[in-house]
Amino acid sequence: MPYVDIKVGGKLTPDQKRKIAKDVSSSLEKIAGKPKSSVYVSFTEFNRDSFAKGEELLSDLDKKDNLNFKNYLNKSSI
Repeated sequence: MPYVDIKVGGKLTPDQKRKIAKDVSSSLEKIAGKPKSSVYVSFTEFNRDSFAKGEELLSDLDKKDNLNFKNYLNKSSI
């Protein structure tokens, strides 16, 4: 009985969870020979203020990425 725990910073829709569970179950069946019906998939969604990569919170990295993307768009439109 495989158990897969997926941790995600932010929210997933129920449809996204269904698709992920389907793909994970199919992969375990194809690669490891585990029946799809025996696979358990759990989702843990956490606030991006509650998780860090290195020394920076994911929420802070999001702000930097957004700023970098806005700067890219401004330079590209010149």
